[in-house]
This record gives sequence, C-alpha cells and structure tokens, in this order.
Amino acid sequence: MGESNKENTQKKSFFKGVKSEFKKIIWPTKETLVKETVAVVVTSVILGLIIAIVDIGVKYGFDKLLQLG
Repeated sequence: MGESNKENTQKKSFFKGVKSEFKKIIWPTKETLVKETVAVVVTSVILGLIIAIVDIGVKYGFDKLLQLG
C-alpha cells in the first residue's frame, strides 16, 4: 500500500512541475503568430520549388547522358 501512495505523490509532483513550467511560457501574439506562419509557408514553398527545379535538372541531365551512351 505504501508504494501506491508514493506513486500518487510522484504524479502530483510531476503535474505541479508541468503546471509551473506552463506558466513560464510566453505565448505569441496573434500578429506574431500570423507573421511566423506566413514565413514558414513561404519558405516551404520556395524550398519545394528549388528542390523541384534541381530534380528536373538532374533528370534532364541523366536523360542526356543515357542518350549519349
């Protein structure tokens, strides 16, 4: 029975710690959240385009090499 009490105490202590850490979080404003979201989406699209262009270039290069052989 003593083990169960110890477990309950540990769980309570853990959740008190979580609650304490949660209070330290600085939540972003709506404006900041929108700006950062737009930055992530734009960066993702740009990187996607760069990867697609490199992929097409490599494929074109391999096709040309195979035609020579």
